Amino acid sequence: MALGATMYVFEVRLANADRGVYETLTIRVARHPSETAEYLVTRLLAYCLEYTEGIAFSKGLSDPNEPAISVRDLTGALKSWIEVGAPDAARLHKAAKAAPDVAVYVHRDVEQLLARLAGERIHRAGTLRIEVVDRELLAALVARLERRMDFDLAVSERTLYLSLGEETLSGVVTERRIEG
Repeated sequence: MALGATMYVFEVRLANADRGVYETLTIRVARHPSETAEYLVTRLLAYCLEYTEGIAFSKGLSDPNEPAISVRDLTGALKSWIEVGAPDAARLHKAAKAAPDVAVYVHRDVEQLLARLAGERIHRAGTLRIEVVDRELLAALVARLERRMDFDLAVSERTLYLSLGEETLSGVVTERRIEG
């Protein structure tokens, strides 16, 4: 018998000074049994950092043709395609043709991903944002991961400050580009 997804609920008070986004969010995330905790928290942080009207998680592994996170306008048109992890060149090529904004949130070695994608045929490759999340921040958040969490997330000058009770975790998100 196959294992089902595990539901996580995050109450996030988001203050993103970089983008002028100040919201209180209740985020429900299904974690597939094959999904690592690092991938889950990276997906959560990507959702928070990209938060805007029309943002949504995909159906996950049951719909591999969809991005991990998407942003659609009121007509249903795709505005942003947001991946997590290390997608291949063909997937990024498809994403760049489908949406005007494409971002990849990386939770592992970004140099390997960039080396693998360099020189590949990717539509508008130079415009794709490769967002590298601080690995120490991810590890600290994974160590404290619970199925129900309540925290503050402040973002200023690409530095994340995540407050869990009396404790504050911090780390930087750096942006990289694919070289041709």
